[in-house]
Amino acid sequence: MSELFDAVDALVASRSVLPPPVERKRLRVAHGLTIDEVATALKVRRATVSGWEAGKTEPRPPEREAYARLLDKLAELYPATPADAAAPVQDAVVPATFTGELAPAPEVRTAAPVSGAAAVTAAGNTQTGNTQPAAASRPARTARPLPSSASRGPAEGKAVPANTLAGGTDSRFENGPLAVVDVDADGQVLAYCVGGLVLDVPAKSLPALVEWTLREARLGAPKLSGPGKDADPLLVLTASALKRYGLPVALSDEERHAGRLPEDHKVIKQLVRAEWKLTKRGLGPWARIYRPATGSDRQCVQLCIPSWNALDPRSWGHAGQLPPSELARVLGVYASRVMTPRGSTAVTGLELMTALHPPTRASEPDADGRRRSEHNPGSLGKDPVDCAPCEAPDGHPLLADLPRFHVRGPGEKLFEEAYDWARPMTDDECTLRYLVGIDVNMAFAAGANGLNVGLGAPTHVKNPVFDPKLPGSWLVDLSHVDLARVRVGKDKWADLDASLLPSPFTPTGERPQGPAWYATPTVAYAQEFGYEVRPLEAYVRYDNGRYLDGWYQRLRDAFLATMADLGVHADMEPADFLTAMDGYKERDPGLAIVVSAVKATVKGGLGKLRERPRGEGWKPGQPWRALARPTWRPDIRAAVISRTRINLHRKVVKHAAFTGQYPVAVLSDCVVYAADGTSPLDFLPYRDGKPLPGGFKLGINPGLVKHEGTQSVLWGEEVRERFNAPELNLARYIKDGQVTGKDSGE
Repeated sequence: MSELFDAVDALVASRSVLPPPVERKRLRVAHGLTIDEVATALKVRRATVSGWEAGKTEPRPPEREAYARLLDKLAELYPATPADAAAPVQDAVVPATFTGELAPAPEVRTAAPVSGAAAVTAAGNTQTGNTQPAAASRPARTARPLPSSASRGPAEGKAVPANTLAGGTDSRFENGPLAVVDVDADGQVLAYCVGGLVLDVPAKSLPALVEWTLREARLGAPKLSGPGKDADPLLVLTASALKRYGLPVALSDEERHAGRLPEDHKVIKQLVRAEWKLTKRGLGPWARIYRPATGSDRQCVQLCIPSWNALDPRSWGHAGQLPPSELARVLGVYASRVMTPRGSTAVTGLELMTALHPPTRASEPDADGRRRSEHNPGSLGKDPVDCAPCEAPDGHPLLADLPRFHVRGPGEKLFEEAYDWARPMTDDECTLRYLVGIDVNMAFAAGANGLNVGLGAPTHVKNPVFDPKLPGSWLVDLSHVDLARVRVGKDKWADLDASLLPSPFTPTGERPQGPAWYATPTVAYAQEFGYEVRPLEAYVRYDNGRYLDGWYQRLRDAFLATMADLGVHADMEPADFLTAMDGYKERDPGLAIVVSAVKATVKGGLGKLRERPRGEGWKPGQPWRALARPTWRPDIRAAVISRTRINLHRKVVKHAAFTGQYPVAVLSDCVVYAADGTSPLDFLPYRDGKPLPGGFKLGINPGLVKHEGTQSVLWGEEVRERFNAPELNLARYIKDGQVTGKDSGE
């Protein structure tokens, strides 16, 4: 009889009444329980509890009765209110070190199992990895919304609030753009996605992992432009994942030099047998595994391998050492605000240009209703164009006929580079106490904004009339331009000490000695001084446009949004801005990594426009791989650098004319002044909180300046005396004051 009673009890328990899925989660969160704690108590997997709360699966006996008992107890402690029915439930946990204003907590999604073997878990804490404590062990904190200055639209140049850790709205990519694949202590392969999502990975080999990613993982990102392509899913393989899939944790010296594994490696043979292909860069730190596309169906997965130095510390800091969940968060923020990484930050910067301006688009339907691929206006096209001879770097095939050891001078070579200039301090400056450095935010991005650049091939013109709106390279003599008297307004002129200013026409700041090649912004600046310019010849580009505007805007918005998350907002008062910038990286080290990566994307992307040969047996006079890209455009790089240098010089001149203060040193986007105080406010001419029009302004927007560092005047004089270099560029060391013999040229 007892067996019959047990059977009846089990039958009743199998139909235990459970609250709706949303209520289940509300009750758990209200009591401060994590999914892991509930799963441990019920002796089930975390994915199981996640599925119950999402309403994708229902508990079965004997767990159902125990789960119903838990929820009944919690319902007694936390009865539902009308507000609970309307408000979404979130596991809102923020970084323990964050002290500034917080963005809204990311929505934690619980995805449905995409197959019986691929259960999905929603991890409540986006910070929690295998090595970090559970969220419930931290003090409860409530996320506060961003201040209004960070919630304006991108058109106003403000930080844009974005749920950067949540997956996209496209159902094909509901689990986000990427995943960090790791193996836990129990030997289970897990894929950590953005938003705290964790996927169980059933794949036993690398080919199977690629198949699973494309068929079941729902990873990727929508295209950034109408004619463009969706971003391929990115898998980041940790050291434990490399071991699981038969790959080395570190490359050998020979493999590191080659940048890839040898073709006879067993894993590459596995891929070949499964009919997968690798791009020309092979299976290296950044690898692309694909099958040829059939129509619009792309089958491609990208790999990122941090232990093979995929995440260069110069751009990504210590990202390669982060736990899987935090690495997924950092890369996810970057992917949502910039784009899914396609390689190094330099490669990604270049790929972003193409993603925003794809080379081709679909034509209008013809008589038969068919569409063809045609040139996309405003893009660089799909075919590379030759540069002008003056724009070609040494060793270019256009220069193959030059004598072997010929050194091209300014009259043969366009040399638009960033400033590296310094001068001895005057007696008056030596009586001051400090050297204060200011740095232009995103200077090269700001230089690209609104810049008209060439889109097609150059046209050679003799004795042209200079047109400041026509992009190109101009051979012109600017040696007669005198900085002693400059125009600082429509009808205003100022007398300056030209010996204390760098020339705007050369990177070294020295006055040019005769005809030289310049980009359009440099020649146009000479006209601003009221001088006539008469070019001898030019290579101009009649097909032109503001190709980099969208690129600048996306990187600007990414930078501002991430800085806003770190407590530094646009339109702050100068003193508040300096305070907010003090120690901002410590508030959230992960987001600080994103800021660094965004900056590196700007500089690296522009550098890629004139990529030089990278080994591969290249010899001078022969083409190298980068020349086959439509985005190999040294003229665009030169124009951006020219405009950036001119923008900086214009501010230096305005500052000198208004205050009588001259820079001691300039290095790229950093300027050093002597002052009586340690702060930029001790020498920047603010009046009633307003800066000098056209001069330096403190702020986080690109083109505005921040405090780079302060050292004493005695430090500067001692360093120059120690190295017997009265014109040693102190801007290079102003940040931390550390100078080495190698840095100083010894």
